[in-house]
Amino acid sequence: MVDVTAKQPTVRTATARGFVRCSTDVIAALRDGTMPKGDVLAVARIAGIQAAKSTPALLPLAHVIGVHRASVDLEIVDDGVRIEATVGTADRTGVEMEALTAVSVTALAVVDMIKGMDRAVVIEDVRIVAKSGGRSGDWVRPGEASPGETHADGDAR
Repeated sequence: MVDVTAKQPTVRTATARGFVRCSTDVIAALRDGTMPKGDVLAVARIAGIQAAKSTPALLPLAHVIGVHRASVDLEIVDDGVRIEATVGTADRTGVEMEALTAVSVTALAVVDMIKGMDRAVVIEDVRIVAKSGGRSGDWVRPGEASPGETHADGDAR
């Protein structure tokens, strides 16, 4: 584990995104609210927020930090569910792993809720899209819209 004792706490955020690709039947049921297991998006959102707070229990060398903000947004689109998680802290190390964990577990919760209707469901493209704070400052993945923004074609990517 990296020693961060001497580092000064700073405000830090990280945003991650991912995608769950699923069948048109699942998309229709998600939009209609007729999924057999219930409200998929609500369950997945809570799972992702809980996961962000539990990251050090899942990743052996992750620091225990105060997660002061965790939001998970899901959007149903024609070929699946887009996921975006933003995590914030005022601590000595960043929250990239917490944001990635939030997206990953959110996606797993979606899969768990829909697998009875679509055994071919796929989790895709989990990645950090932006971070701020800390020694290295701000960063946005090239080609990505900033967190919460969309491209001209309406795609949050």
